[in-house]
Amino acid sequence: MPRVLAKPDNLNELNTQFEQTPLKHPVFLNSVPKCGTHLIRNIFRMFVPVDQQYHNAFIQIPILQQNLHAFSKTAPKLSWGHLLFSDDSAIALHKVKHIVVVRDPYDWVLARARFFLSDTFQGSLEHLKNGKVTIEQVLNMMIFGIYQKAPTMHEIFTHNAVAWLGQDTHLVRYEDLIHHLKNIDKGAAQDYFEDLLSVCGFETFPEDWKQRILTGSDRKQSGTARENLSGKKFDIPNELPEMQKQMVNYAAPGLRKMLGYE
Repeated sequence: MPRVLAKPDNLNELNTQFEQTPLKHPVFLNSVPKCGTHLIRNIFRMFVPVDQQYHNAFIQIPILQQNLHAFSKTAPKLSWGHLLFSDDSAIALHKVKHIVVVRDPYDWVLARARFFLSDTFQGSLEHLKNGKVTIEQVLNMMIFGIYQKAPTMHEIFTHNAVAWLGQDTHLVRYEDLIHHLKNIDKGAAQDYFEDLLSVCGFETFPEDWKQRILTGSDRKQSGTARENLSGKKFDIPNELPEMQKQMVNYAAPGLRKMLGYE
């Protein structure tokens, strides 16, 4: 099984700086891998009592049955993971406040490549870190997958995001989250975060919401933020090359439009 070697944070301790309101219903933060999972998780952690945060596991399909109590209606928790859409997962999340985080597939390809090439990720792809393939070839592998080693972009977005869409799911775009973080002093930011965090069931949105969000979103607290990835730094472009953009559109036609990026 792949391993993620990320440094721990001290957000549980920082959480005590703020007055917390107990959750009245379970909340699950679901995401496509490499779409800001740690960012949204760490923000939410500043608004929920630590003893109602489910730190037992990062919930995924293989361990779903062992962690069903994370979704208890009588003992509500804030939990997170990459949970594929299936009959079992749909039943598990019945009447759970469910957020799904996505990212523009163009930028996702770059983020996935950057993560897989880092030493923070350790799995079956170590041979890609020795410089014997080009960065363009790695980007192509992120799009089309690697036989018996890594799923395709189409498979990941289909089962982790698109199949979940509907009235019971709150879709969050990573880019919107980043935009309002960068413009947190503007009025639109409060509206955005108040709506995003409304799943926590606040009767009144905390007056210190901005400080909570800045604390949780501190990139030093995220072991998977770009600058915190360990190992050799590869020359990955800041924008997906035009050829790879065409490959994304070929491999998953309609995906960007489905997610609101066109």
